[in-house]
Amino acid sequence: MTSTRTRIAALSLLSAFWLAGCDSKGAEQSAPPAPEVSVSEVQQQTVSQWDNFNGRVEAVQSVQLRPRVTGYIDKVNYTEGQEVKKGDVLFTIDDRTYRAELERAQADLASARTQAQLARSESGRTEKLIGSQAISREVWEQRRSASTQAQANVLAAQAAVDMARLNLDFTQVTAPIDGRASRAMITSGNLVTAGDSSSVLTTLVSLNTVYVYFDVDEATFLRYQRMSREGESAATAHHALPVKIGLVGEQGYPHEGKVDFTDNQLTSSTGTIRMRALLDNSQRLYTPGLFARVQLPGRADFTALLVNDKAVLTDQDRKYVWVLDAQNKAQRRDIQPGELANGLRIVQHGLQSDDRVIVDGVQKVFMPGMPVNAKTVPMAPASL
Repeated sequence: MTSTRTRIAALSLLSAFWLAGCDSKGAEQSAPPAPEVSVSEVQQQTVSQWDNFNGRVEAVQSVQLRPRVTGYIDKVNYTEGQEVKKGDVLFTIDDRTYRAELERAQADLASARTQAQLARSESGRTEKLIGSQAISREVWEQRRSASTQAQANVLAAQAAVDMARLNLDFTQVTAPIDGRASRAMITSGNLVTAGDSSSVLTTLVSLNTVYVYFDVDEATFLRYQRMSREGESAATAHHALPVKIGLVGEQGYPHEGKVDFTDNQLTSSTGTIRMRALLDNSQRLYTPGLFARVQLPGRADFTALLVNDKAVLTDQDRKYVWVLDAQNKAQRRDIQPGELANGLRIVQHGLQSDDRVIVDGVQKVFMPGMPVNAKTVPMAPASL
């Protein structure tokens, strides 16, 4: 009986050892392989840092076309929305009244000239008679005064002719600038009144160049002043600063211009100052009123460390990356990121120039010290 129990105990012990060995071998076989990740060396480049603002495109010249004489619109001579040249006749006002006024003024001028000629002749005759005392001095002075008055009447009549001719010219409403005309606000057959603020015929905007207006906060404005004083910027009083412009739907800032105006005071309610950039619009890329993204150089060129933006992760209020150590193990490194430059993220603190950063497969790394199977790839912008 005792020997039977001994044999059973021995068999149980052997079974336990055998099962334990099987479990150990299974655990070794089920250990996961190191995840595959892509790593890139931190890039050290000379970069320019830009400040970002929002602005609006505005026309360099914008003209509300109003009538300068009263009358009925006889004809609209342009296609709404088309580009026009300076001097093109856009509206014609009924000119019959003004032609008649010009003819009457010309007749008055002819009459005044005749009267002046007669008065001049009479004054000349009295000049000869006064010497021989054939007439009184009073008569001589009256004739001379009449001649002078007649000459003044000629000048007044000439001015009336000039005004009548000018009013006749004003019946041809012409474009004062090159640009694009808006829709006709008043059409044929309608009465317009000179000097009436409501009688806007149309609006013209110039297109060859455009402005982009944007507001700069006080701190940034003071930084630009310091840059100008210390020679970090080639601009004088912020003029001629290079700007980059991007429109809605465009990638980045593909257009370039120059700052040509900075206001003379800040707006106290907003703490901002108005600045303006001038852009070439020969290709008609810009329409007044468009929203524009604006970049200004924020500081002089400097050397910075850059990484692919995909490598930067967030842990509550901290930013970090996974860095490979000498044993190909991932180590967490907290960083202080900056702006984007050349498509990469500037790292202000936390990395060295020889660090290798995981850029693809970051979601496979769960904890510091985790081994990885790293493949080296070039450090490229996240968009590429």
